[in-house]
Amino acid sequence: MASFDFDQAEGLRRMLAGPKPRVFTLLSAASREEKCAMLVNLGASLGQAGRDVLLFDACVRSEGISLHLDAVRSASLLQVARGERSVDDAIQSMPQGFGVAALHRGAQKAGGDARHLQQLDDAFNTLAGRADVVLVDAELDADDTFPIPALAASEIVVQVVNTPDSIKSAYAIIKRLNGRLGRRPFSVVVTGASDREAQVVYQNLAQVANRYLAVKINSMGSVPADEHLKRAMRLGRSVVEAFPLAGASVAFRRLAGKVVLSDAAAAG
Repeated sequence: MASFDFDQAEGLRRMLAGPKPRVFTLLSAASREEKCAMLVNLGASLGQAGRDVLLFDACVRSEGISLHLDAVRSASLLQVARGERSVDDAIQSMPQGFGVAALHRGAQKAGGDARHLQQLDDAFNTLAGRADVVLVDAELDADDTFPIPALAASEIVVQVVNTPDSIKSAYAIIKRLNGRLGRRPFSVVVTGASDREAQVVYQNLAQVANRYLAVKINSMGSVPADEHLKRAMRLGRSVVEAFPLAGASVAFRRLAGKVVLSDAAAAG
């Protein structure tokens, strides 16, 4: 009877907790502008699809999405982890239809001992629970680790463009992650390329990763080069809102649709 009562309580707890948020960690082999365009427009597209979206800036050594969007007026996750601010204080709402949060602000330093990293993990998981989908702007440190350990268990997406340097860099990212995390699947999104070009890039990366690393690469899709995308970014808007009929808008809605469908499949 005690076991039955426990199972009932655990089942009720899971129902009340609601669905687990999807966390996608983006590692980019593209320029900062291309990376930010990817995050902003996928986030806006998911918002239009009815998802509550959070963009999380986990960059330590370079400027991340929060600085790009000038979303620097909220508390940091470090402050939340230290108990100095609440989780809600760390989220800044943006006109593009999503929230933004950041690991640190200014001279604040990430890292620390095991206890501190556990506090960061706990704070991040609580923060992620405020959204349906979390898109993380991330980078690897010199030891090929993430500043927040929980990101290693997220769905990792590598952004690549159709240039030899970017393709080489994308493979290097996958190789580094494979060395640190062991064999696991990764997803690739190709930006600034036609469907045909993107398919060639994906197939080449998938073949090399499978041959030399025994790693499976999944295609998340592609976004074509589109002047409307740059114009929207200069306006401080998403392309799906400013130019809904543009080729890039169609592509981002397609990407968002894949996330929504996989969300529904996971819930089912």
